[in-house]
Amino acid sequence: MSKVYTSAVVIIPPKEKWKPIQEIRLKYDRNVDRWMPHITLLYPFRPKSSYYKIEDKFSEICSQINSFKLLLKSFKFYNHGHQNYTIWLEPELNESIITLQAEILKLVPDCNDVNKHKKGFTPHLSVGQIKGKEKLFKVINELQSSWIQLEFLVNDIFFIAREKSRIAKFEIEKQFPLSN
Repeated sequence: MSKVYTSAVVIIPPKEKWKPIQEIRLKYDRNVDRWMPHITLLYPFRPKSSYYKIEDKFSEICSQINSFKLLLKSFKFYNHGHQNYTIWLEPELNESIITLQAEILKLVPDCNDVNKHKKGFTPHLSVGQIKGKEKLFKVINELQSSWIQLEFLVNDIFFIAREKSRIAKFEIEKQFPLSN
């Protein structure tokens, strides 16, 4: 079965928690209008047209995984080379996210692109892109000094999709509740 870059499985913080994240993203994230705040679990993923083939299995798996608290407390970065960096918030209690991702990956084992990174699957919530090492550390220090940790309960995961246009926005297509 195929996978596409117009579809993903993600954790989305509750909307009432978005404000401090979006304030940072509006300043630093060129993709703020394309993606909602999220933590990617699987990307690329199955085309929206084939969700119906897998949604029952996702519902079943999610109903067996308990909801869990997540804490966004500290900023980290990825180095993409040539002084290009992505700044992200690291979710504490990663074990719960890693377990969740491993369970759903069993349903679509070829959608493992996020696991192929040097350090494997690293849960993160991207907040921006920075060019230049000096600027990177200045921005991270500023963000960290003013950041008030954000906690929320992960009750659901989502299938999101967008049209093929490069400017198309991702939208929630399916929601799968975790067990309470």
